[in-house]
Amino acid sequence: MKYEKELKKAFSISIPVLMGYIVLGFAFGLLLTSFDYPWYLAPIMSIFIYAGALQFVAINFFNAKAGLIDIAIASWFINIRQSFYGLSLLKRFKNSGKLKPFLIFSLTDETYALLTTIKDDETLNKKYYYLFLGLLNQFYWIIGCTSGAVIGSYVDFNTAGLEFSLTALFVVLCIEQYKSLKNIYPFLIGAISSIFALIFIPSDKMLIVSIIIALIMMFFFRKRIEK
Repeated sequence: MKYEKELKKAFSISIPVLMGYIVLGFAFGLLLTSFDYPWYLAPIMSIFIYAGALQFVAINFFNAKAGLIDIAIASWFINIRQSFYGLSLLKRFKNSGKLKPFLIFSLTDETYALLTTIKDDETLNKKYYYLFLGLLNQFYWIIGCTSGAVIGSYVDFNTAGLEFSLTALFVVLCIEQYKSLKNIYPFLIGAISSIFALIFIPSDKMLIVSIIIALIMMFFFRKRIEK
């Protein structure tokens, strides 16, 4: 295989995502079918939406029969953080050519965490390494969601608490980032901005406000962060 080295590297570093996505995707599939939606909605949403938090919220949209405008606004707020991810990877994706649209589409929280944590191997073809990483992570998600939905169609499960697997995955990725950076300041800034927004900002606006606060703090403390 021409790009076997890139594929092996992408698979090796995506194993934590594999374990998290299978569990979280399975939970989503179970939750979807617990509301009597057909199982095939799970792979369709996983292919075309591919957004964990938004897919969970979409179930509530379906149940509430929300309008398209309401769904669009809520989706924008939920996924606005992806814009900041993309901006920080413009240089990396600069020479990716026709692969760029998919690389942007596949830029989930976990994929972004891997790209910003693992140091690039200069012997790899970068654009295919990024491609395989994005494809593998989405494949894990599709498998998890579909298997959960299929099994949930035939077996009754108690789905309470399964959504916590997303939080657990974020914690693992955060620990890996700290081990790589060896700099506590970005994590302190993230914690402070999140706690402030959680206490003083309504829950529906907490995420975007915490991101803005974190960006402002990182600008003022950039010298300490860059050390």
